[in-house]
Amino acid sequence: MKKMIKKVIAPVLVIAVLFAVLRPFCIQDGKCNYFLMLLLMGIPFGIGKMCVWMVPRGFDLGGTLAVWTMNLLIGGLIGSIILLAMVGQAIIYLCVFLITVLAGIHKIPRIK
Repeated sequence: MKKMIKKVIAPVLVIAVLFAVLRPFCIQDGKCNYFLMLLLMGIPFGIGKMCVWMVPRGFDLGGTLAVWTMNLLIGGLIGSIILLAMVGQAIIYLCVFLITVLAGIHKIPRIK
């Protein structure tokens, strides 16, 4: 059960909270821009996985903001891939868990 909480419930709760918080920022013309949503939701997952940060040195304010924006965009792209992989892993783990439970229920009547 501990593995189930770690691999399925916690990631799904984090994704649901991020979706609820970031959805108002992604509304354009009354519709949700899901690519922007995926990019914004990926930032918390991708920033920690970035191996190289571009550090702005010798730039003015506009150049510094551009470098930091590019860091966030790259982190969002990396994080969106990680986010999709986490969702896929949660789905696979949930399916395996359900198959295991159903197989165990199926074997119960045979025990004497």
